[in-house]
Amino acid sequence: MARVLLENVTKIFDGKVPAVSGFNLEVADSEFVVIVGPSGSGKTTTLRMIAGLEKPTSGNIYISDTLVNDVPPQDRDVAMVFQDYALYPHMTVLENMAFALRMRKVSKAKISKRVEDAAEALGIGHLMNRKPRTLSGGQRQRVAVGKAIVRSPSAFLFDEPFSNLDAKLRLTIRAELKALHNRLQATSIYVTHDQAEAMTLGDRICVMHNGTVQQVGAPMEIYERPANRFVAGFFGAPPMNLLNGSVGFKGDVPHFVLGSDTIILPRRLNTVLADYRDRQMVLGIRPENLSLHLLSDQTGNTIAATIDRIEPFGVRTDIYLTNGAGMEFVAGIAPDIAVKANDVVKVHIDSAKIHLFEVGEAGRNVHSQHLKQG
Repeated sequence: MARVLLENVTKIFDGKVPAVSGFNLEVADSEFVVIVGPSGSGKTTTLRMIAGLEKPTSGNIYISDTLVNDVPPQDRDVAMVFQDYALYPHMTVLENMAFALRMRKVSKAKISKRVEDAAEALGIGHLMNRKPRTLSGGQRQRVAVGKAIVRSPSAFLFDEPFSNLDAKLRLTIRAELKALHNRLQATSIYVTHDQAEAMTLGDRICVMHNGTVQQVGAPMEIYERPANRFVAGFFGAPPMNLLNGSVGFKGDVPHFVLGSDTIILPRRLNTVLADYRDRQMVLGIRPENLSLHLLSDQTGNTIAATIDRIEPFGVRTDIYLTNGAGMEFVAGIAPDIAVKANDVVKVHIDSAKIHLFEVGEAGRNVHSQHLKQG
């Protein structure tokens, strides 16, 4: 397998529309990296540039330490798995999987061995003589992955390969792909808009928005220490609560003013918050780090709010609330807690789990910066 390196890669369409700007990413040999972001963030364009299907406007792309900017797709030694399967409808599964090897004049014995091994790994050996139109969506996707595996490329590229499948089948095939990667130890770059898919598949995650990299890190690092407001709001179901307010100090104790409520902040943040005194900021807190005050042994650091609606999910219940200043947020509570719409409650914030962001869509997480320095 191989390392894949992108250095300051930019793609501008029609001379004026920037799809990707200053993209930097290094994917180590045998690593599984997921590029995630909303539609239009530049994920697929980045993948197509790696594959050679799009040419970067500027910057460099390396595969196995070879600069490939001007290398045609067929000579890059990468295999791409597409969302729409890209199977030849007139060919059998066996013929589809063997096609690329036959074009390369690989011997029949090697073709047979590679196809047999891939089919066994994917559990599709019984489908070899069938045409794509007779297969289910999950079977077609397994065949598409098999087409890539038999080529033994330097890197695998996946462009939202499971988005056409139903939710239950996506979970099954996602687990199969992860197990397959662990077995093959193949360098893989996977594009998706699904943050849950990114969390479960990736060794590392690259978060994109508006054509730029927002953060690169391990899944739990992205979840627990988001670099900015966009990343915080993109990850999580429900996502992190983002509440507008201002930072103040009472003596040497920092606090956050949230409408008519005041949240005492840890004193360890004194230094990092000194430059934000009396400035507008955004407090981030995940739903699971909120609890109903009357059912908690904690005192202080509460938000008074009215319950708007309740959504039970079996193992937990999400309650949607609005505080006196009209700010909406979500708390995750145990399913056996009796609450109802229009109840007025106090919600306790775990101050050890708060995040503080600068204002703006990509406002920096200053709390996260403090954690890195510490």
